[in-house]
Amino acid sequence: MKIENNIDTFNSLIKRRGFIWGPSPEVYGGFAGFYSYGPAGMALKNNILDLFRRECRYFGFGEVECPTIMPSIVWEASGHLERFIDPVMRCNKCTTLYRADKFFQENLPDIVIEGLSSKEMETLIKKHNLFCPKCGTPFEKIEEYNLMLKTSVGNNVTAYLRPETATTTYLLFNRLDQDARRQYPIKIFQYGKAYRNEISPRQGVLRMRAFDQFELQLFISKQQEMEFEDYDEIKNKKLPLLCWKLQEEGVNKPDLISLDEALKNKIIKKPAYAYCLYIGYYLTEILGIPQELIRLRQHSINERAHYADDAWDLEIETRQFGWVEICGIHDRTDYDLRRHAEFSKQNFEVSMGSDPNLKEIPQVLEIAFGIDRIIYVLLETTFNVEEGRINLKLKPNLAPNVVAVFPLVRNKENIRNLALKVHRNLLENRIGSFYDTAGSIGKRYRRQDELGTKWCITIDYESLDDNTVTIRERDSMDQTRVNISDLSEIIKMKQEE
Repeated sequence: MKIENNIDTFNSLIKRRGFIWGPSPEVYGGFAGFYSYGPAGMALKNNILDLFRRECRYFGFGEVECPTIMPSIVWEASGHLERFIDPVMRCNKCTTLYRADKFFQENLPDIVIEGLSSKEMETLIKKHNLFCPKCGTPFEKIEEYNLMLKTSVGNNVTAYLRPETATTTYLLFNRLDQDARRQYPIKIFQYGKAYRNEISPRQGVLRMRAFDQFELQLFISKQQEMEFEDYDEIKNKKLPLLCWKLQEEGVNKPDLISLDEALKNKIIKKPAYAYCLYIGYYLTEILGIPQELIRLRQHSINERAHYADDAWDLEIETRQFGWVEICGIHDRTDYDLRRHAEFSKQNFEVSMGSDPNLKEIPQVLEIAFGIDRIIYVLLETTFNVEEGRINLKLKPNLAPNVVAVFPLVRNKENIRNLALKVHRNLLENRIGSFYDTAGSIGKRYRRQDELGTKWCITIDYESLDDNTVTIRERDSMDQTRVNISDLSEIIKMKQEE
């Protein structure tokens, strides 16, 4: 059977090989917006998290974990109860609900939707005679739909599931300030679940009702934002930047320019914010996503959140969904701490400069990754069909298996025992190894190619004589013989190349 290099083959692969399943629970027909990760998907996710955590420690970030449920006053203070809404259109006949901005983007692709008011959207409905795709009834009004998931705790105390991890991090500021001994900037990240009651979730794990976030926060003074020491180390790094002025001119291809040049040209305002753009880009680049598929797109003034002084989305170009945002990088000013100070009656003003008498509420700079989106774009951008075989070109440190071990024939006990010994020795050296005896050696190679396993090790008759094995490399399919006693060190060296 000929294997086509198309999106249908890819979608089949991620289900068939245990990366992503759903909508879940599949045995009950599925619940829109909820997905499960199989063994390969969880291995990939955990490898990404291990990499991110290691790199965050290098950049000086500590990690916290907070509850996923908070009382309503928290979300009133953050503005989510008032502003965390989507514009929707409800069909008066069949009552089907559609998210208005997405509906307009699909049906009126030449019109800029970002920043339009409800009245302006209603004018578009009438002008273009938009109607319900399900029953043909004309739309009339734009309604507001709050995305918060409401629950109750204890004796009917109203609470909400968090729609982001960031707010729960901000509530720890006084503790973090004490823990950091008032040394600024304070660098913190949090990984965990967030929940949004999406209207009609589509696009698989790109838009879910329960999803994973990995968000980094910098608590920083206004002076430090402009005089940021870490900026000097990265100011000459070139990033693919697409500013909002270029977008207004119809340009969608980014300029590869240095951060220093962007700062001098006033594309970016603050060195500390430029540093955040770099971290977001760096963490994406080390995943192995091709550079030509990455861009940083600046929000227009109308597109930004009301509190944001600047905002950029880090986007990946995909075959199935076009440009997909995997990370938002936001200058949140002092909005969050100021609001929580007001509602909690706590004082978040601190001395952040050389003069202890001068106090201010810290500014917040944020780098917010969606882990589920990263997993999707990483799988799609590394997926290839080459000479009739599926090849997932994941980096070795991210693939579910680093190596796979095969006995050439499974009915020869001495070959099988040696293969098991090699497999266990690799595991003892903390190298992720998978042992497989099912099917022909060619089929076993193909199965590992589909999972992104970089090296396959075969034990054969010759191995019994001279204690050597064959290492087969995934991309080139080249094979070399090495001594079993050197195998673990060779694999570790190859991982570092």
